[in-house]
Order: sequence, then C-alpha cells, then structure tokens
Amino acid sequence: MQHSELGNSGVEVSEVGFGAWTVGTDWWGDRSEEEAIEMLRYAVDQGITYFDTGDVYGHGRSEELVGQALSDVRDDVTIATKVGYDFYNNPQAGHGEIPKQMTPEYLRDAVEQSLDRLGLNSIDVLQLHNANVDEITPDVLELLDELEEEGKIDATGLALGPSIGWLAEGDFAIENEFDSVQLVWNVLEQEVGTHFLETVERTGSQTSLIPRVPHSSGILNEQVTPETELGEGDHRGFRPDEWYETGWEKLEKLRFLERAEPHSASEASDGSDRERTMGQASIAWLLSHDAVATVTPTFRTTDDIDEWAAASDVPKLTAEELDRVAELYENDFGIDRDDGMDSLRTSVDGADIESAGLDKLAAD
Repeated sequence: MQHSELGNSGVEVSEVGFGAWTVGTDWWGDRSEEEAIEMLRYAVDQGITYFDTGDVYGHGRSEELVGQALSDVRDDVTIATKVGYDFYNNPQAGHGEIPKQMTPEYLRDAVEQSLDRLGLNSIDVLQLHNANVDEITPDVLELLDELEEEGKIDATGLALGPSIGWLAEGDFAIENEFDSVQLVWNVLEQEVGTHFLETVERTGSQTSLIPRVPHSSGILNEQVTPETELGEGDHRGFRPDEWYETGWEKLEKLRFLERAEPHSASEASDGSDRERTMGQASIAWLLSHDAVATVTPTFRTTDDIDEWAAASDVPKLTAEELDRVAELYENDFGIDRDDGMDSLRTSVDGADIESAGLDKLAAD
C-alpha cells in the first residue's frame, strides 16, 4: 500500500481508503455489528489506514463501530468524519436527504458528539457534509480554524453531494485551501473530476481530491451485470436502466485495462509481472492523477478488500493506456445513445455548470 499527504496538512492517508458508509446502515446490505467490526479490522490487515465515516451514517452508529474497531490501532490509522446533517432532530426517511444545519454552534456541538462516539481526543479529518456554497460562511470558516487551533481536528475537507456536480462548492473549497474535496468520480463519469483538476492547477492549491464511487455503482467492478437484480433497498437503484445498459457497453471497450489474473493485497509484490483486474484498474486510473490522495471504494465483503486494496500496488496505467481512455471518453465511447444521466447537481441554478463550459443540464 502506498501513502499520500492530504493537502499540506501533514495527515497521511493510504491510497485506498475505507468508506465506512457501508457500516452502521443497511443501504449496502445487512451485516451484524460483529461483521462490520471484522471488516474494518480486516482492512487494516490489508494495509488500509484511511477510514472515512460520517455522523449521519446510521445516526452515529457508523462512528461508534469505527471507534470500536480501530481503538487498538489508533496511532496507525487516519480517521475522517463528516458533520452537517441534523439527524438529532430529523428522522431518516428511506434514502431521502434530511435537513442540514451548518451554523457554527451546531457544527461545534456535532464535532463534540462525534469525538465521543469515535472515542477520540481529535479527529484527523473533519469534512463538512454536502454543504452548499452559501452555507460555508466566514463564521463557519472561522470555526474550522478554531477547531484546528484547539487541537480537535488536524485537517478540513468538504464532501460533495448528494449525487454528482456541485462545482461551485468544490471550487470554493479548493480556492480556500481546504485540505480535501470528496466527490463522485470514475472513468465513466469524468466531467466533475476533470473540472476540479483544472481548478487545482489554475489556483495552485494544495487541496487533495478524494474520489468515491470509483466503480460507477457496480459496473466497473462487475458486481452489477445484465443478470443482476437490485434489491428494493439497494442504494444503486437510483441509476436509470439506460445508464446501466450504456455502461456495460462502455465496460467492454475498457477491457484493455485488465491484465489477466486477479491480484490481492496479500499477494502484492514489487515485481513487474503483477496483473490488474478491471476493479483495480478503475482505482489505479484515479490514482494516476497527482491531486488524488486516496480513493474510497464501497467495500461490501472481505473479498472486495483483498482485491481493491491491492490497486495501490498493481502496475500503473501507461501513458498509452491513459491516452486511450481519454480518447474513448472524448468520443463518448462511440455510443450514440442517451444514458439518462445528462444532468449535474447545482446550488447556484446551473451558473457553475455554464461557467465551466460543460455540456450538461442542471438537475431539478
């Protein structure tokens, strides 16, 4: 496992991280608390040192499980969490978004409660959870500085969402030197990531990017195939059928990124004959961008951890492979069909999308 620094914070992260939204909730399948803790500890054994949770996941339960599972290795891991959703006063209704609360007073209290649940004296990375650009006020920025000065957090980040877009928010965080910006980004959905790479270059910012959903909701790791029937509660069900159908065609055109046999973290070596799977290649493609510090795939099983944790060590994509991916994306993989995903989320009525020059609509 390779490691990177998050921004210029001095906080170190493994290039493959553990998105702990899968523990403490049933959105990605049911598992017992014992199974969740076992997965987290297994990830450590496979070299993962970055763990990303949020207070709203399971209304605090994910943080509690992360804290329990990692207490014995606290000095060897980096723990990130998110605050901003007021689940204390609003019940969760399915997968719907609950109200946010981004006042300094609320955020400070939320941080204190996260510290208690995690069993920590300080949080390595504190992220504002899906804050709109107008919610990140000077008072909120001052609070983040205060928390850092008080030793309660070591780095600050912004997690973008829900869904894909939020260019104004990401640009704001990069321009204001947040240590990290988390976003949906993968080889099938590149516009937003590419835009933020350009913002980082334009501003000279040290902000690191943290892609999530690197496997594009199951297509690139081939866990969602034409034969798959997504359950009623499966979080991936929000994608339209046309998107999956188009995605499977695009997948076949990316097969050149594979290299024969799967390779697990426990089998990884420094030899040049290592192979890579499509699931590993999808992560390796993201890691080929200098601004990307860590990638957080959605681990469901220990088999997933075995395979994807090794993505940091498989052969890097060659310049020829990267150019071929870019050409395919530029030409929409040669597929002339609407995939049903032609819009980006925005909090500024699409002004950020228009300013970026993207041929995308603003989502309703």
